[in-house]
Amino acid sequence: MIHESSANIHGDARGCGDRLRDARTAAGLSVQEVATRLRMPVHVVQALEEGRWQVIGASVFVRGQLRSYARLLGVDVEPFLDAEIAPTAPVDLVSHSHAPRYQRLMENMGRRAVYVVITAAIVVPVWLATRSHFSDVAPTTASLDAVPPEAAMPAQGGPLPPPAAPSAAPAADAGPYVASLAPPVNRSPAAGKLVLDFGGESWMQVVAPDGTTVEQGLMRAGDNRTFDLGAGLRVVLGNATAVRVQQAGSIVDTAPYQRANVARFTVSSDGSVTPAE
Repeated sequence: MIHESSANIHGDARGCGDRLRDARTAAGLSVQEVATRLRMPVHVVQALEEGRWQVIGASVFVRGQLRSYARLLGVDVEPFLDAEIAPTAPVDLVSHSHAPRYQRLMENMGRRAVYVVITAAIVVPVWLATRSHFSDVAPTTASLDAVPPEAAMPAQGGPLPPPAAPSAAPAADAGPYVASLAPPVNRSPAAGKLVLDFGGESWMQVVAPDGTTVEQGLMRAGDNRTFDLGAGLRVVLGNATAVRVQQAGSIVDTAPYQRANVARFTVSSDGSVTPAE
């Protein structure tokens, strides 16, 4: 069956085929030898020499095979191609599908809606998680260990007690309450106490004025000791820089009493700290 694209090939074009056959004969080549060198079927070589383009197909294939045959024999066939074979016309592309205008509008709106939803899904959680950091009011911390006193239960059969008077309303600018697991801090420790907090290993000796050893030994990091001053105490601390000394709630600077990182001082009953004798 002849392909419709061969319709753009016109004329007998025997002049081109005759010239190729004459050149092959002059070169002493047979049709079989030409077919072998060009790697073409024998019937295609014969069709090229006889001008039967229909058996080859479209003009683009005819032109390519004629040029290959001509290069093998050293023959110029370009004038014959322009005169006898019509140039290949590009195929017109025709769109067989058309999207209505409303369909395109709906698709555009759908894409924009998806973009808005994705943006909201990313931005809203971030805003909710960070808005507390932009608040001007610091949160109020309440310890979970502070348990409110239980309300007095009425006697069996007795009248209900009157409701307790409401406490003072919080300030309008008070921040949100944040629960805390830390115990409430005692900001006013009792006077007359000596507190030693050990941030690292330290050797400690505490002696009473009468020469009695109250406590001595190697303390570990995180240990703490509290002593009643009474008549006064004489304290020796090894690795003194790792020990925090508090007296009546005030931090005692042991640097004046240190020598080779060993602090020796005396705390009297009234809380005064002096170098140990």
